[in-house]
Amino acid sequence: MTYRIHDIDMREPLFEWLEATCGKVRIIEEKTIGRSRADAFMVTPEGLVGIEIKSDADTYERLASQTKNYDRYFDANMVVVGSSHSRVADHVPAWWGIVMAELDGHGGMAFAVARPWQPNRKVSRRRKLSLLWRPELNNILAANGMHRYAAKSKDFVAKKILETVDPATLDRQICDELFERDYTTIADELDEWRAAHAR
Repeated sequence: MTYRIHDIDMREPLFEWLEATCGKVRIIEEKTIGRSRADAFMVTPEGLVGIEIKSDADTYERLASQTKNYDRYFDANMVVVGSSHSRVADHVPAWWGIVMAELDGHGGMAFAVARPWQPNRKVSRRRKLSLLWRPELNNILAANGMHRYAAKSKDFVAKKILETVDPATLDRQICDELFERDYTTIADELDEWRAAHAR
């Protein structure tokens, strides 16, 4: 009987493979993007790469809407699939990468790039900025010598950043902030920010 590869089989080995083959990266899991949830995305020095995992137990039912949302948020995207999804290229845009996953015969997983990912021309920098927390937006304001807009909303601040900062510089700064993100301290940082700017 053929073994069906499940998400739990693929996820950690996939992230280890990406870290070993893609240079400096950071993987961030389970992020809401519009009306979808990204399984993960990979931060690289050049941009953000969305990662959709389709195990052998998954269907293509939601994939059309998922790809639209991924394309709004990430500079490139990939779908990682088990062998039952050999026709996945028919279900994702031509610029999406395709990575095939299979058992390696030793109880582990092996991965192969069936199609390299290409730049996604539909990405929105406004959507990318929405992935950042308010203290991270404050860091970008400071890095560009901008007013802090202490009493303004996150959306207002993002709009000002988009109006002011060179796109290539902003792309790099978004990646830098995500590389430096510290989940152990962010709750305290947010509490401090809210207390300092409470009306």
